[in-house]
Formats: sequence, C-alpha cells, structure tokens
Amino acid sequence: QVQLVESGGGLVQAGGSLRLSCTASGRTFSNYAMGWFRQASGKEREVVATINWSGATIDYGNSVKGRFTIARDNTKRTLTLQMNSLKPEDTAVYYCATRSIPGYSVFVKEYTNWGQGTQVTVAS
Repeated sequence: QVQLVESGGGLVQAGGSLRLSCTASGRTFSNYAMGWFRQASGKEREVVATINWSGATIDYGNSVKGRFTIARDNTKRTLTLQMNSLKPEDTAVYYCATRSIPGYSVFVKEYTNWGQGTQVTVAS
C-alpha cells in the first residue's frame, strides 16, 4: 500500500558520514511506524533505528547509539538516517520499512513493507 525508495548510500572512509533518505509514495505513510534496518553479507537483517508515527518515540540499535540519527517528515513523506563516525562494521545494505498496521515495534519481524535497499560500504 506504500512504496519506498532508499537513496544516499555509497563508499566512505572510517570516521566519515553519510545521510540516507527514504521517500514514500502510495496511499499511506504517516499512520505507521517506520524504521531503518541493515543486512551485512551472510548475516541476518537487524534493526538500526525505529520511529513511531509522530516521531515522538525513537529507538536505536546498541551498536549505532550516539552515532546515527533517525527522523521523519510526514508532510514530505520522507524518512532519513544521518550516520556519523562510521565504522567498517557498519558496512551493509540499508533498508527502510514500515509496519502495515497501527502500533509501534522495535522488532524486524513486525515490519512488512520494504524498500529495495541502498549499499553502504565503510573502508578501514
């Protein structure tokens, strides 16, 4: 019911920064919780950050706390992830996603609408 497209990935040196964006189209955006997730080669998809419908509730994965910032703009239908102090272990495909029903969750399995992903590579 909503289509998501990520952008902003690329190659960066350790200690550098990137800003990812996710734009939404279709019938629904502001009603639902959203999040950024990542999947490194050969590993399970994991939570990077989640945000509720209004932006008032935010949670970060332990490995990115203090370095990454998630935000949403419901009028622009945009979700962003500012990534600072990047480390080689941040290398992964990054996805944005939404829930399909009202309610907030920090669990990967509760998110059901996914973008195509954008590659982030951090060189040591």
